Amino acid sequence: MPAAFGLYTHIQSNQRRSIALLIGLFFLVYLMTFAGALLGEALFRDLPIADLGEYEANPLGYTVRSAWQDLLLALPWVTAGTAAWIVIAYYYHQSLIDGITGANEVTREQEPRLYNVLENLCISRGIPMPKLKVMESDALNAFATGLNESQYSITVTTGLLKWLSDAELESVLGHELTHIRNGDVRMMMCAVVIVGVISFFGELVFRSMRGMRGRGKGAGLVILIALAIVALCWVLSIVIQFALSRKRELLADAGSVELTKNPDAMISALRKIEGNGELPDANSAIMELCVDNPREGFDNLFDTHPSVDSRVAALAQFAGGHDPGPIALPIQIKRTKAEEGEVQAPLQWNQDWESRTAKEIAEDADCARRVAATEYVEDGEALVKQLGGTVVYQEPGLFSTREEKIIVRIFGQEHSFESAYDMVQWIIREVVPKVMSRQAKPLSE
Repeated sequence: MPAAFGLYTHIQSNQRRSIALLIGLFFLVYLMTFAGALLGEALFRDLPIADLGEYEANPLGYTVRSAWQDLLLALPWVTAGTAAWIVIAYYYHQSLIDGITGANEVTREQEPRLYNVLENLCISRGIPMPKLKVMESDALNAFATGLNESQYSITVTTGLLKWLSDAELESVLGHELTHIRNGDVRMMMCAVVIVGVISFFGELVFRSMRGMRGRGKGAGLVILIALAIVALCWVLSIVIQFALSRKRELLADAGSVELTKNPDAMISALRKIEGNGELPDANSAIMELCVDNPREGFDNLFDTHPSVDSRVAALAQFAGGHDPGPIALPIQIKRTKAEEGEVQAPLQWNQDWESRTAKEIAEDADCARRVAATEYVEDGEALVKQLGGTVVYQEPGLFSTREEKIIVRIFGQEHSFESAYDMVQWIIREVVPKVMSRQAKPLSE
């Protein structure tokens, strides 16, 4: 098996990729800004009289040229804003990640076993020791973060500490040390920042369009072009993540074996982690940093990690390790809300419902019929507000990809949703029938 620490080509390649990712971030942000300028021209155009003839002759060309001029004017501000975002991510990314995972830094006195294993590995190779963090979770997983030597840290779960032997724990820590040494961590953090920025700007663009209508000729086509650019930027930001070679995990496994001289421990650690690595409170960006990412889709096309079977097979073939097969542990990992299909409590009557007048009930019914017919998010929000409730969108964090949380507060009750679609379907299922039943038999005048 090739030694990961000898793969200087891979390390240099990761350094070049990290720089390319940051350059790509600015390019995608500029594209998003141009899309925003197109939308601004289409939605809020105030056409000068002197340009009326030129606009009438070629409305699309005039709008694109105007948007290009807007982009040039905005370029310094956009560049400064993106650079500021990178600076914030550089200094505060670990705090943001710790806020999501709840991980805390530990000392030798707090976790002597974990600390000693990592220290021995670092001493044996003359590697600066990263910070150690532990997060409370029954899951078995670990990940490394940081952008430079003073920031690097390794986070492990309490479940990993509980179920792995010293040799297996050493292998996992060796795996994460190799990611740090090979530059994988820095490269992945750059990719995470890109997705966070693009998702943030894309969300701003889509939300700014709510209730807006295009002005002038060709406005509809311009809006479609702008939305296509936004969608393209988002897809490219996701593709960037998946374009990062999955070989980094195989190389990290190899680096761990080179450090520990124990392929069997790496294999048995992977087998114990297999199927037990889900961190319910972590978003997809954090899961992509982990030893194993159990979140899969599209028949493994977009997986960020090779399967455990393929990693074990590589270790058995090239390092002479022995595969014991799947290892079942007597634990039950908390599933994500998406997996368990979060069940909302039934909507209950209360005094606010009781006190609505016949006129209000009729207006409620009109809103209810509209949302049932269209299933539009805007109509669902309108019904909630008509009933005196609120809809709050909790924005995704800097290292999030697409996740957001939607809170609906209505009649003294609170309901949370992972997507606008889920919210609308709940409104149609729970709120609309109650509103319509009130129209049939009003409780008060």
